[in-house]
Amino acid sequence: MFETLSAYWPHIFVALSIALGVPAAIHATMTKEEVRAAIGWVGVIVLSPVVGALIYAVGGVNRIRRKTLNLSREGLLAAGWHHMAEYDVSNEHMKVAYGGALAAMQRVGDAVARCRLTSGNRIELLSTGDEAYAAMLAAINGAERSILLETYIFDRDRAGKRFVAALSAAVARGVEVRVLIDAVGARYSIPSIVSELRRASVPTDVFNGNIVMGLRLPYANLRTHRKIIIVDGTVAFTGGLNIRAGFCAEFSGEAASLDTHFRLTGPVVSDLFRIAYEDWRFSGGDDLAGEAWQITAPADAPGSGMLARVVPSGPDKNLESNQRMLMGALSIARKHIRIMSPYFLPDRELISAIVTAARRGVEIDIVV
Repeated sequence: MFETLSAYWPHIFVALSIALGVPAAIHATMTKEEVRAAIGWVGVIVLSPVVGALIYAVGGVNRIRRKTLNLSREGLLAAGWHHMAEYDVSNEHMKVAYGGALAAMQRVGDAVARCRLTSGNRIELLSTGDEAYAAMLAAINGAERSILLETYIFDRDRAGKRFVAALSAAVARGVEVRVLIDAVGARYSIPSIVSELRRASVPTDVFNGNIVMGLRLPYANLRTHRKIIIVDGTVAFTGGLNIRAGFCAEFSGEAASLDTHFRLTGPVVSDLFRIAYEDWRFSGGDDLAGEAWQITAPADAPGSGMLARVVPSGPDKNLESNQRMLMGALSIARKHIRIMSPYFLPDRELISAIVTAARRGVEIDIVV
């Protein structure tokens, strides 16, 4: 048999390449909405016979069809969170208070995002890792009921160990704590911080992992890059900061990475909780029910404070929500557009929208 395989392996390889490559190329052509993505995947499949098709099967096919848990807006109200509905901003109010352009943007958001535009929010900018970590640790150290933490990277370094100590102390005080770390991000440190958290009695799980080399290969493109902390259902933190010493000048000096984080209170806390809770349950975590996980009524009255909306996105059913919101915002810009991102890879539609805005006389500033 070995001699037969040795004699005919080129024919077998060609047949296998065709058998795997043709269906994969057809699938990429038929399912990818972005032309450049389709061409790129077909190129990988054709130029890397067999291997390219396998890579596409793992990373290019979107099999993710997560069922939304019973935490829709209606579900929240039915669960007793009636106070949240009072903070929803109507389109009529937007027209009167802010004009037709922003009212149109609100309609786009209502159609695209699962979360409503709400009033009564307070948002504090945390412009450095040192400032953000100090605020986050202060909230964790002051927690009385519950802490839900979701992050992509949680390094086992000096910054990470501070969070482990604070979370462990919270558990010792009787606070309900849950930590969710992405299966890939958890391996940025060797050994992983997960074992240390569990030894400290902090309930911890990894997102979409534990099958092959820490990944569920058919769903390898489903990662959580979210950074969310909810404390006592009252205050939330979210933004661009993972948990690692590289963001702190205290540990890294002038080499510290720059990113932005936010401290939030108000109705947006309930939306951020819902998103983190769905990810926790998707990963096999327990049901976060009971008084400890109740969302606190906002301190500010309806109609006051800042208007805000949470827009979840990812390779599941919310894949294009961010792009559609950006397209809507770019289309109503009148004076200036300011973009700052470490990753700026706009598709043709976004490039056209930016160019069109510039031709209307809108000032464009892009910092990469």
